[in-house]
Amino acid sequence: MKSKAKIKLAKRQTRAARIRSEIFGTPEVPRLSVYRSLKQIYVQIIDDISGKTLASASSQELKGKKAKKSEIAFEVGNLIAKKALEKKIKKVIFDKGGFKYHGRVKSLADGARKGGLEF
Repeated sequence: MKSKAKIKLAKRQTRAARIRSEIFGTPEVPRLSVYRSLKQIYVQIIDDISGKTLASASSQELKGKKAKKSEIAFEVGNLIAKKALEKKIKKVIFDKGGFKYHGRVKSLADGARKGGLEF
């Protein structure tokens, strides 16, 4: 019998695959991919045609910051928006990676929007 954790992971991976079948990043409008672990949150801007990461940010870059996880996710969203605008990327496609759009994922998206990204 499978454990609950393995079943939950398999369901998230199925949702992520379904989302990825519809989302594709181009050089003009790259994909903003989110991964959320128990303690950290990671985000990348990816050009799927060339298979390259154009910019990335994570909560590990905000060392020593003491705040709620959702507040840190908002700061990571601001950070990725700043890095994207430096590389002249204004528009992205949001890929939530099979995670529900609430909590830290929503905070990250709000931070990226406030930082100047459009999606």
